[in-house]
Amino acid sequence: MPDFGAENVVLEAAAGRVLRQVVSAERDQPPFDRVTMDGIAIRYASLESGNRKFNIQGTQHAGDPVQSLDDDQNCIEIMTGGVLPEGSDCVIPVERITIASNIATIESAYEVTAKQFVHAQGSDHVAGFEVLKPGTVISPMDIAIIASCGLSDVAVGRAPEIRVISTGNELVPPGQPVAAHQIRMSNGPALVAMLSGQGFTRSSHHHLPDDVETLEREIDRHLGSADVIVLSGGVSMGKADFVPEVLKKLGVELVFHKISQRPGKPMWFGIGANGQAVFALPGNPVSSLVCCRQYVLPALLKSSGRSDTPAKYAVLEEDVTFAANLTCFLPIRSAVMVDGRMSAMPVPTNTSGDFAALGNTDGYVELRREESDFPAGSVVPLHLWATP
Repeated sequence: MPDFGAENVVLEAAAGRVLRQVVSAERDQPPFDRVTMDGIAIRYASLESGNRKFNIQGTQHAGDPVQSLDDDQNCIEIMTGGVLPEGSDCVIPVERITIASNIATIESAYEVTAKQFVHAQGSDHVAGFEVLKPGTVISPMDIAIIASCGLSDVAVGRAPEIRVISTGNELVPPGQPVAAHQIRMSNGPALVAMLSGQGFTRSSHHHLPDDVETLEREIDRHLGSADVIVLSGGVSMGKADFVPEVLKKLGVELVFHKISQRPGKPMWFGIGANGQAVFALPGNPVSSLVCCRQYVLPALLKSSGRSDTPAKYAVLEEDVTFAANLTCFLPIRSAVMVDGRMSAMPVPTNTSGDFAALGNTDGYVELRREESDFPAGSVVPLHLWATP
């Protein structure tokens, strides 16, 4: 796979993209002793000496310049997020005090500990600490972290230009009249949605008929403007499966054709003359979606700079038998079991054309080709649709 390189984007557009730089803390976090409760700031030593009543010296809100406590008998009203006043080291919550005639009185039974409700300066991390490393897929929480480091834009994996191409004379787009011998075009929109959901938003969908000249002309055109091409259909052994022949004519170097798996055995992959990645997926909907999730998305994320991610596993809830000498990708519904492990309930599909059954699934499990019987309780690799 090619390396897509990096580009800078504004922070608002960075979620879901792969981070390509180190993000270092601009300041200590928190940058000051931060108060975590509304209440009063006092000196703990004054409380230890038996004092429970304090004169209110002033009020300090979050964002106000820091004040100084002048006397052991005084307190400062303080708000959550404010700087701990100088000379104080303890915060009493507002719920534990009463105020009358500008005097705050602490409940007699309330037990106080030193430094309570104070988030100490630098206790999360110190200035210069590497908060995020390259290879992270940026989450909404990461956006908050990057913003806290003072960055208004950030380097992320460059978004590749992707062309999703559905092939087949039988395909009719939604909204157009469909004859009895035709089928609706569903793979292409689903593949674009799957890619966009992982941050690959520069993806467009196109439809081509099963005609060698048209395929050759149009695929050549897309090779000239795209980093990645994802074809669906025309890749098996039928008389109208022209895609491998056309790709060869266009100088796309074959890397592999066919994988010992079900569904998705006919998948094709190659590299174009200018480094374009070309994935040719089977036309059957289940096969197409499984191959996109299993191979296309991880490859694109790797090319965008994502670090390797830990493998996931689940426990089968039912016995499964799969006799073919192929790796089986079995659609499942998942749930968290009592002991915290993921469970996998098989969801049967009526051939690899039964894409409607996938709407009730969370992903699929991977069953080894060397085995045929997988009893309930077996621990197997888990691939979730949402997290490649």
